Amino acid sequence: MRPRTWVLVLAAVFALLQLADVTGRDTPDSKNYVSYALTLAGAGQREAAARTVDWVCAGKASAAERARRVDVLRFHTPSPAGRVFAACRAGELGRVERRLRARGAQTDGHVVPFVAPRLRRIFEVRPGYPVFLVPFVTAFGVTWGVWLASVLVAGAGGVLAFLVLRTVSVPVPLALTGQGLYYVLPVGTTAMRPMAEGLMLALTLTALWGCALVLTGRVKAGAASAAGALLALFAVKHSQALFLGACLAGAAAVVALWRRRRHARSPGGGRSPGGGRSPGRGVAAIAVVGCGAVAGTLLLARLLRYPSEAESVQDLLTGHYTHPDRAHPWREFLHLEFDFWVEWLRRQLTEPLFPALLAAGAWGARRRPAFGVFLLAAAGTGILTQGAHPDITVFGDRMIVLAWLLPVVGVPLLLEPLVRRPVPVPVQGPARAVGVTR
Repeated sequence: MRPRTWVLVLAAVFALLQLADVTGRDTPDSKNYVSYALTLAGAGQREAAARTVDWVCAGKASAAERARRVDVLRFHTPSPAGRVFAACRAGELGRVERRLRARGAQTDGHVVPFVAPRLRRIFEVRPGYPVFLVPFVTAFGVTWGVWLASVLVAGAGGVLAFLVLRTVSVPVPLALTGQGLYYVLPVGTTAMRPMAEGLMLALTLTALWGCALVLTGRVKAGAASAAGALLALFAVKHSQALFLGACLAGAAAVVALWRRRRHARSPGGGRSPGGGRSPGRGVAAIAVVGCGAVAGTLLLARLLRYPSEAESVQDLLTGHYTHPDRAHPWREFLHLEFDFWVEWLRRQLTEPLFPALLAAGAWGARRRPAFGVFLLAAAGTGILTQGAHPDITVFGDRMIVLAWLLPVVGVPLLLEPLVRRPVPVPVQGPARAVGVTR
């Protein structure tokens, strides 16, 4: 089969496997995103609340029924699904109704008041994912619309991983390996959850693909891809646009400095046997795009009065504003930051799969030095995101999920010598075996 056929087959297999769990993937954030999409589609606050709650509670009821079937003490008891659904629906809608009826009712904006106003504001400034959901929930309803949107964005992430690897001339089998790694590692699991992370991953890979295009000589197409991805990221989650823009600009500066030094050392200032060359306009284009993303994000966030960094820190330290604001938030934040990474590292040492894959991906990135710097920069945004939210209780390590892009792309690069290694093939007659590259 042609490579494109294998890509579609892998994506189709991944999609079919996701039928194992159509509901029950929601997180506490999912209610805000889905209700946002429903109000954008024309639903009122109460209608959006009811449809969102029905979807969430159906997932909880389904999970309760599955748990009952394999419970060694309760597998023969009646199904709890109906009771769980009714209790969940009454509790969720009751809280929303109280907020809607309270003095100064929370009817402004698009997000249904499942949470306090200050927390709602954080989700109001992330319209990208709800806008993406609108056609799906309109055409297929909430349950199947959210599932289909998640499958498409997660599947697209794997395809983008394939395209990135092929752009830097990785053989097709290893590019397909990268696509498969995207699906089977926690990246695919997180991308399937109805939150902004799936789009963030896909757009970050789009920006990385743009960097790969630039480095292979297609400067205009690559710069346009990176710029478009960063612009879309502002709508999805503007902090990621800020982090990625800064990291890509820093990576471009590193590559330019490295190339300039090697160019200066090469005889006659041309391309040296070791590969030294001038920085070139492609790297400069990436630097301009990255710096523009940083400046544009900071300016637009201020003009649109987005919640500040201090507000985000208060959200973290007060348990989503369930406790009074801290008097010295930054001092406490730095204290928590240090303790978080100590505990995080301790946990990684007990189950070192993630650090091992990060190391393997970083070692593989050395095979494409310039591209490897941009890969490290894109994956590094996961570390920055986690550092901005040092909460050890976040389910599934979703804050650091972007760091998994390093093994997704880097491990196929690490395996490349195995595919390109000459294989001795015996020949007839007195001639010796010759090497044939697979």
